[in-house]
Amino acid sequence: MTLQGKLGFLGFGNMGGAILGGLLAARVTDAADVVVFDIDAGKCAAAKALGAAVASSPAELARMSDILLLAVKPQHMDDALAQMKPGFAPVTLVISIVAGVSIAHVQARLGTDARVVRVMPNTPALVGAGAAGIALSDTCTEADVSVARAIFEAVGVAVTVPEAALDAVTALSGSGPAYFFYIVECLVRAAVAEGLSETQAMRLAAQTLLGAGRLLMQSGEPASVLRERVTSKGGTTAAALKVFQEQGLDRVLAAGVASAAARSRELGK
Repeated sequence: MTLQGKLGFLGFGNMGGAILGGLLAARVTDAADVVVFDIDAGKCAAAKALGAAVASSPAELARMSDILLLAVKPQHMDDALAQMKPGFAPVTLVISIVAGVSIAHVQARLGTDARVVRVMPNTPALVGAGAAGIALSDTCTEADVSVARAIFEAVGVAVTVPEAALDAVTALSGSGPAYFFYIVECLVRAAVAEGLSETQAMRLAAQTLLGAGRLLMQSGEPASVLRERVTSKGGTTAAALKVFQEQGLDRVLAAGVASAAARSRELGK
């Protein structure tokens, strides 16, 4: 899908830059159809280097955009929306990746008829391997769903969920990269204790994580099936899994995800 009209970025940090880079690489949009506003001159310069235009204010950005992607820090959101409001029209689709800010909160400031998509992306979008949850206001159309998916599938995968499920998305894929990084840290320490150098262990662990994820995505089979296929009765994998199960690794992970989801709900209030 090719986006129609102008795409505006309110805020152009790492995630905004990753999204635009993915869109340009996938030819979902052209740099000539992108406009950016950021208070940081360096970020504006980065946008210009990609071929995007730079607006002089949030209001001008809103007037110039058919699709507005909000990528400011949560504590700056209300001020940004207030500055944007004079140039905003309800025909503009709003896509927010601002953590903890509800669709209702955005509509309360831009108008209840505003079409708002709320997205929870994650940092692997920076390398084109993101996982995003997408929730839509009841004012959105099927075409709006397609636009949102096209944007975030340019930097990974995207699933459409009810807004209430975004806390679960946050706990799983939003925070999830940190879980896997922590597991790798633990595995590396354990492998070093067994005789590998840290460099060797890190390289092997990172590639194993990458390979397992790619196999899971490309095979289309459940993780349980792939796990069973790797686990020979009485073998080394079975020995490790037996300890994980006896020590309650499943319960630890479930408790962590539940805690992250609860914290996400608290921050969204």
